[in-house]
Formats: sequence, C-alpha cells, structure tokens
Amino acid sequence: MIAIIQRVSEASVSIAGAIKGQIEVGFLVLLGITHTDTDEDIDWLVKKIVGLRVFSDSEGKMNLSIHDQQGDILVISQFTLHASTKKGNRPSFIEAARPEVAIPLYEQFVQALENQLGKPIQTGEFGADMQVALVNDGPVTIIIDSKRKI
Repeated sequence: MIAIIQRVSEASVSIAGAIKGQIEVGFLVLLGITHTDTDEDIDWLVKKIVGLRVFSDSEGKMNLSIHDQQGDILVISQFTLHASTKKGNRPSFIEAARPEVAIPLYEQFVQALENQLGKPIQTGEFGADMQVALVNDGPVTIIIDSKRKI
C-alpha cells in the first residue's frame, strides 16, 4: 500500500458536481492498493498515519498527531499511485490491485482508521471519477509505502 498524506486546512471530494466528502483541519490520504497487500499492510499503515507527528504544538514545532489535533481524515482511492513509467510514456497500472481485491482492502483501511481515531472517516467513491480540492497546509506532504518499512 502506498499512501500520500497531505496535511490540510480543508479538503473535499466531489463526484458529478456533488460533494461526497469534506473535512477541515486534518489529512487528505491518497491510497494506492496493490495485489500483494494484506491486513498486515493495513494495520502498519494505519498506525503510521495516526501516529504521524506533523501538526504544530504551542511552540510551532511539528510535534502533534492527528489524534492530538482532533483532526479529520479524507481518504481517496487512487490506483495511479502504482503506475510504472519504466517503458515509454504511457503508464502501466499492472501493479494496482483489481477491484475485487482492492475494494475490500480499501474498506478495511477506512474502518481501521475509524477504529483508531474513534470517529467517522470521510471518503470518495472507489472507482469513481472524482474531483479533489485541498488547501495543503505547510505544505506538508508525506509518502508512506508499506512495502518499504525499513
């Protein structure tokens, strides 16, 4: 699993012109799932995201987690994170999980985040054509790949 985590002051996702999910202070998480991902990847990645200390404390230092900040999370599925551009100019998405594998893992990931934070997680819609809007705060953008834990 690959997650791009962006610290935001606001973010939303729209489908066909209607807002599907919206948050204020928190994380926008773009999530790419590959065919080799498992429950272990979900658990590890959720703990990393919830534990990230990238929000400012009273001294202006990045020292607080999403939980400390009482922030929200918007999760967007994004199979293009597993694009391979090794050959030619047209990306290959062969490493991205097919929907029958990816959808259950995506739903488990969202549920695990809800369990860790103790509140609902906003989402897009798996496989939909989505328009994502955000104000990246900082900017702070972090990439985490569950296959590169070392």
